[in-house]
Amino acid sequence: MTADDHARLTGLIRQLTLEEKVALVSGADVWTTTPIERIGLRAMVLSDGPAGVRGPVWDERSPSLSLPSGTALASSWDPALAYRFGAVAAAEARRQGVDVVLGPTINLHRSPLGGRHFECFSEDPLLTGELAAAYVRGLQDHGVAATPKHYVANDSETERFTVDVRVGERALRELYLRPFELAVEVGAWAVMSAYNSVGGVTMTENALLETPLNTQWGFDGVVVSDWTAVRSLDAATAAQDLAMPGPAPAWSDALLAAVRDGRVGEEQVDRKVLRLLRLAQRVGALDDTATPASPVAVDGVAFAREAAVEGTVLLRNEGELPWDRPALRRVAVIGHNAKVARTQGGGSATVIPEHVVSPLDGIRAALPETQVDYELGAVVQEGVAELPLDRLTNPVTGEPGIRVAFLDTDGAELLGEDRRSTALVWLGGDAPIAAASRIELTTTFTPEADEDARLGFAAVATGRVYVNDELIIDETPALDGGDLAAAFLAPPSVTEPVRLVAGRQLRIRAEFDLGPAEGPLTAFAVTLGLASGAADPDDLIAGAARAAADADVAVVVVGTNARVESEGYDRTALALPGRQDDLVRAVAAANPRTVVVVNAGAPVLLPWRDEVAAVVLGYFGGQEAGAALADVLLGAAEPGGRLTTTWPAAVEDVPVLDVTPHDGVLDYDEDIHIGYRAWLKAGTEPAFPFGFGLGYTTWSLDALQVDGDVASGAAVARVTLTNTGTRPGKQVVQLYAERDESAVDRPVRWLVGWSVVRAAAGEHGVVDIPLPSRAFEHWDGGRDGGWALEPGDVRLRAGVSVTDLPLDVTVTVPGVDLNAVR
Repeated sequence: MTADDHARLTGLIRQLTLEEKVALVSGADVWTTTPIERIGLRAMVLSDGPAGVRGPVWDERSPSLSLPSGTALASSWDPALAYRFGAVAAAEARRQGVDVVLGPTINLHRSPLGGRHFECFSEDPLLTGELAAAYVRGLQDHGVAATPKHYVANDSETERFTVDVRVGERALRELYLRPFELAVEVGAWAVMSAYNSVGGVTMTENALLETPLNTQWGFDGVVVSDWTAVRSLDAATAAQDLAMPGPAPAWSDALLAAVRDGRVGEEQVDRKVLRLLRLAQRVGALDDTATPASPVAVDGVAFAREAAVEGTVLLRNEGELPWDRPALRRVAVIGHNAKVARTQGGGSATVIPEHVVSPLDGIRAALPETQVDYELGAVVQEGVAELPLDRLTNPVTGEPGIRVAFLDTDGAELLGEDRRSTALVWLGGDAPIAAASRIELTTTFTPEADEDARLGFAAVATGRVYVNDELIIDETPALDGGDLAAAFLAPPSVTEPVRLVAGRQLRIRAEFDLGPAEGPLTAFAVTLGLASGAADPDDLIAGAARAAADADVAVVVVGTNARVESEGYDRTALALPGRQDDLVRAVAAANPRTVVVVNAGAPVLLPWRDEVAAVVLGYFGGQEAGAALADVLLGAAEPGGRLTTTWPAAVEDVPVLDVTPHDGVLDYDEDIHIGYRAWLKAGTEPAFPFGFGLGYTTWSLDALQVDGDVASGAAVARVTLTNTGTRPGKQVVQLYAERDESAVDRPVRWLVGWSVVRAAAGEHGVVDIPLPSRAFEHWDGGRDGGWALEPGDVRLRAGVSVTDLPLDVTVTVPGVDLNAVR
């Protein structure tokens, strides 16, 4: 920011009244800041991301591009891809009228039970931070603000609003703060403060917002709260800049009164306003002279497919893949998630895409001359799933869909909407949630097949469902746990049995009572739909095995459901839900050419992994996941992913697992040893180690050397390698450091750099991996605290996973008192 810019913005602040300043820092509504037209300031629109941009409404009539989840993006290990990911998100944001994207999510994979694991990048702070920095640059180079979140130590969901995380200063600096530091180094325009406390102080009031964020890292952007995280005036005297959603009850009138009576200095409010005006200038929201960078024109659908391929990890391949297309006469595709894939995790990261390519869709499209059979195999879904649009008729328009009416206490219609989904969320927008007494949904449903099914709804409300004018449900679903946000994101279901007959129409009407609105966050969510039927589980597995036996190859898609991976709650187990393990074993016994596709955003147990021909990890691959999967299976593209977190063989082996606070406190007793660091310390072998992933070619790593001065941070590790296979491929060369002797507690091994290599068959490659001095430093919590460089020998090891490191070289690090120079 130039001196002229600063003078101009401070001049604007002098023109504002105290009331206007407080209104600006307190937010206007669910998704926007307060406009002040007389100084040329329009409202800024914030929106959830990060795997797509939803926009200010949660509505299938305003669809968004659905990109692969955070774990899928990170598994590319490719900062260039992360940059393009951010650029695509910027284009989506501008198309939706959004100025600030609430992402990326860069908390760490501390425990595989973390419910929001899919949204984060990695268990390693350097990998997370470098990818986050690239994502931030991709957004902001194209005129849209990034908001790395959630600052800091929001690594699990249990009691997330109140949990006090107790973490040592060294682990905090070296692990949990490091990704945010790297994002700030490239100029992040905003950061989101978390719900949780650290060291007994909630994050919106925590001193960590000032130091290190502002004072040591030079952050000059806006700290925006997670929604409703500002709970008191103490946040106003901290370095918390914007309270959302607005008007934030804890600030607004209370903050105005506190400034007037001297409890909060007006200069503290001015500092927040300056940062908000600076953000507005950056995104083009401050007067008509602002000219933010424009988004690039991109083919978002094509990019979504490419990104899904790049994040796909091939975990096992016994010569099965890639398939020979002409040799495939019959393919059996099996699994609940094969037909109804999970392309994104649950919660605020959810967007509504225009279309989704399931694995079944993708394989059928790629093999038009091949017979592709489908079997359910095992039920994965819990609760109700929305009714299929093509079987619904809106009684008002006659078009596919439903009619939604907002009614007052007298039954008069306040607003009518013609919708194209029975899974509905109102959060922001103009719907009269606060004014209405109830919501009514009506449609005509025409079943496609005869079936004994269960019809019902999922909502946090009393609901009544009528079928052909007969009341079949009048109930209030019981909440599981006390997290109302989690209940809103994944509400409980109630159902009743119904007999479906192909072609016989059912007139369905559902009513839901709305309670009085409380606070600024008025919202409602409901899904009207069908729960999985009552088919015998053994019969489903037997049918899948028969289909596999009759096919050339079998593809079994296994995965999680919306009750397993979502914002708002943590996982309770790592096993696949339902009878999916039994299904895989039965199919593999029937056909030795069985390929298992894992549709999960976080680690799950794969006890049959050595019994199948191939295992492909597709994560939550976004709307083009099925097309990307077909590309990988048929060899049209290389599976480009490598694991960014360790996958266990058994839950008992996981060295850091606990996510449940005790008396409100969650102790990070493992200190700096999380992820692969903890696995190496424990000496336990996982199912698949950090950094692991296979491709369709072979490689030799030929040499490793280090050039330059290690102490000055100018050293470079050079690795030469060769594609020794018969086709082009991708490799991720990883570099780790070890110290056999140290006065400081250190990991057995830690990542210091990596590089993505692409080479043709027979081609040699050379990669240079920078070695900044920070790669060897540790946080010294001495008298003043600071970074220190312990002298001695460091062994550098290069390879293709944390446990496969064939090359090594030793360098000598001279000691430097970094506290004296920083």
